[in-house]
Amino acid sequence: MLAYSILKKENIVLNAQPKTKEEAIRLAGEVLVKQGYVDPSYIDAMLEREQLTTTYIGNNVAIPHGTEEAKSLVKQSGISIVQVPGGVDFGGGNQATIVIGIAGKDGEHLDILSKLALVCAEANNVAAMANAKTAEEILTLLNEVNG
Repeated sequence: MLAYSILKKENIVLNAQPKTKEEAIRLAGEVLVKQGYVDPSYIDAMLEREQLTTTYIGNNVAIPHGTEEAKSLVKQSGISIVQVPGGVDFGGGNQATIVIGIAGKDGEHLDILSKLALVCAEANNVAAMANAKTAEEILTLLNEVNG
């Protein structure tokens, strides 16, 4: 289950309108910085990771995260969720309506990724998050699926 310390209401940005995937990744990273999960330079590592290979995973979802080298910049595990109802281009014609920033401490990011992948494998779940009107709706969906 995704604990509230990893995902809380303040980690969710509704109705974002980033023009590029870089803006979307920066927004996801800024939430992680603001909530105290990572050092500010982790955002650069997220952008660097995206240049190596896309973090778009399908079903209108991208899960940007830092490079291996950036692990020392993570203070504690956390995720941010950026809802982009209009979608943002992640390359190759892939539109992300949900961008989930991940910071994993001590190898936890694989565990977090696998839980999120299960939720995001269901197109209905992604659509529900993309159409959610409140942060609570997104929290409820993620907690129910992982409960």
